[in-house]
Amino acid sequence: MQGTLHYIIMNAHTPSVFPRAGVLAIVRRGCNFLLVRRSNAPDAGLWGFPGGKVEGGEAFFRAAERELMEETSIPAQATSLIDVFDSVHYAPDGTLAFHYLILAVLCTEPQPALALPIAGDDAQEVRWFSYEEISQLGQQASARLYTIAQTIMRAQNQP
Repeated sequence: MQGTLHYIIMNAHTPSVFPRAGVLAIVRRGCNFLLVRRSNAPDAGLWGFPGGKVEGGEAFFRAAERELMEETSIPAQATSLIDVFDSVHYAPDGTLAFHYLILAVLCTEPQPALALPIAGDDAQEVRWFSYEEISQLGQQASARLYTIAQTIMRAQNQP
């Protein structure tokens, strides 16, 4: 049986791009969410939660805190995992371009939360959005932005 399994694994089509881990750092201040407008593909020009790649040897909570600081200059502590989902993109010829497992992490600012966000790293802009403003972004929003915000609003018993 083990020889058969080895044969199947060795002969299965294996894409040249393996899944990597990425994080989103979700911060709320009052009723507002901190968002960035991305500079780079695949979401260039779209609004979304700050985030990026998990580096080798880095815990995903630490990665969320680091990415948040790099993109917004806002210090916060990662506190809980909100969602996990796939981000799979293909090249025009149909080959796999990249595959990320995205971990959406809720982060809490120290109190009192006074830091002003400043766009950095791959963020064109950074600002606070109400849930209503997020729901009106439409095509200007990254995938899952609205559903993640909605999940957090429901978990915190807010309509």
